[in-house]
Amino acid sequence: MAYFYLALAIVAEVTATFCLTLSNGFTRLAPSCVTVVGYTAAFYSLSLALRSIPAGMAYAIWSGVGTVLITLVCRVVLGQKLDMAAVLGMTLIVGGVLVMNLLSGAGEHG
Repeated sequence: MAYFYLALAIVAEVTATFCLTLSNGFTRLAPSCVTVVGYTAAFYSLSLALRSIPAGMAYAIWSGVGTVLITLVCRVVLGQKLDMAAVLGMTLIVGGVLVMNLLSGAGEHG
């Protein structure tokens, strides 16, 4: 269940960040409201995930996957450009999260 809450936190954070882009500095009501609700849901869901997942591991997954997803959403929806350095950086982020999860003992409770 903890990873479900973490996934929910990631989706809420990506949604909030995307709407933050659309809010035009909090001058547009609907995207501003979605941003506030999204970040609230993201942090609440993350707090539930932290009951079972160590903070360092949860944050690495949350921030890493969130970074890649928001970049891809902005690429697809807003047409933002990605150069080779951005693609390489995202690949390294995903690789780092995978190494932490699969090869490191950091995810184990002490």
